[in-house]
Amino acid sequence: MTALYIIIALAIIIAIWAIAVYNSLIRLRNKADEAEAGIDAHLKQRYDLVPNLVETVKGYAAHEKSTLDAVIEARNRTVMTKSLQDRTKAEAGLTAALDRLFALAESYPDLKANQNFVSLQNELSGIEEGILNARKYYNAVARAFNDKMMVFPSSVIASAFHFDKREYIEADDAERGRVDVRF
Repeated sequence: MTALYIIIALAIIIAIWAIAVYNSLIRLRNKADEAEAGIDAHLKQRYDLVPNLVETVKGYAAHEKSTLDAVIEARNRTVMTKSLQDRTKAEAGLTAALDRLFALAESYPDLKANQNFVSLQNELSGIEEGILNARKYYNAVARAFNDKMMVFPSSVIASAFHFDKREYIEADDAERGRVDVRF
């Protein structure tokens, strides 16, 4: 009879442990989803700001249509992406297009002095910082989730319930390249 109680107690302990591990994996997965949604919120702010920035520049640099069109095209391409990896690649294209736009603005002193342009540029800079912080947070949560999912004995529960590894947001090759600063 005592052996039966020990077996029942062990089964209960294992069940409680399995439930606790499962619940912690769910919490971490939800945090990762929340972090990804936070990135999306910052990106939405960025997408909404880009047309205003382009319209401000248009008044000063109407003959630079190809640069302005490239920014809008990159923005639209980024808005249409669905997966995290595709969105990260599209974001790199938008960042490059915005860099060209700001380089273009250097050629127009009146534009650089325009309060609307300066305000939009500062707002975009703040949003970029928010995106960076949101990506760092997402990667930290993804790492915690992946660690929990991959270490034994949690990996047994993760495997049984088909938890998938979270991908990290990484810089592409163009973003890793050397920055050439000239004076």
